[in-house]
Amino acid sequence: MSWDAEELGLLKRLWASGQSAAQIARRLGYSRNAVCAKLTRLGLKRGHKPPTAKPKIMPAPKRRPASLAACARPEAKVVSSREPAVRQPKELSKHQLYAMLAEAVKNTRKPVQRHRSGTASTPRK
Repeated sequence: MSWDAEELGLLKRLWASGQSAAQIARRLGYSRNAVCAKLTRLGLKRGHKPPTAKPKIMPAPKRRPASLAACARPEAKVVSSREPAVRQPKELSKHQLYAMLAEAVKNTRKPVQRHRSGTASTPRK
């Protein structure tokens, strides 16, 4: 398909009048993509709004002042005046440490297994 001079003139006039590419395509019998491509090749650009559009500029709504209570600083959290107790490690003698270790080893031995007959046996190693 090729564009003749009459179609190009109509394309430029319709584009300048603010019609969309889809409207122009329907009127000329081309696809919207064909019209967009031709407009690009001709260097005819128009942002997102047609040049004839006159946007109405509205001022931003004024904010109402918030109540003074909302602006006040939050109250400080109540903190205990007592200082936290710092636990000092208990100093143990060598004898006490060995006794604690022996107790821990004694508590970690395997439990005694019982046979069906109810007699105890020592665990196998």
